[in-house]
Amino acid sequence: MNFIETKLSGCFILEPKVFNDERGYFLESFNKERFNKGIGQQINFVQDNQSFSTKGVIRAIHYQVGEHAQAKLVRVLCGTVLDVAVDLRKNSSTYGEHIAVKLSYENKKQLFIPRGFGHGFAVLSDTAEFFYKCDNYYNKEAEGGIVYNDSSLCIDWNLPEKDIRVSEKDLFLPTLQNAQL
Repeated sequence: MNFIETKLSGCFILEPKVFNDERGYFLESFNKERFNKGIGQQINFVQDNQSFSTKGVIRAIHYQVGEHAQAKLVRVLCGTVLDVAVDLRKNSSTYGEHIAVKLSYENKKQLFIPRGFGHGFAVLSDTAEFFYKCDNYYNKEAEGGIVYNDSSLCIDWNLPEKDIRVSEKDLFLPTLQNAQL
């Protein structure tokens, strides 16, 4: 596994070693010892989640606050998404900045998003199955979000506005300036 730190400190793109032959392929998607060494910290994942979405769906910038904050390791099992991480750590030199990475079945890349970040994705293929590991359990009272089209974030979701589909809940999320962090 190749670990590439992004411009957002603590946020890594992971590129697996894929072994292809006439039967198909094999890869190691997670190894706790290698993972923790690669990111330089100890993470203990406790919950796995999976979602299915269709083209144009944006799952907005979500996060958990306080003691319920979550680090995530995300990947795509089928299809292609534009995955976005936003630095919400107020004491960070990159506060309010984001990265966007295409994750797909074809490239098999993963993204590690540490605690203190918001996370969202846009489905670029006809359908996508999205899988992620979390290091803390979901807590409804601790959930927060930022609207996908916050002009201060300048996120290019790689979709025409007419094709974007967002849940009603996500349409009414606050901007970064008004978010409860």
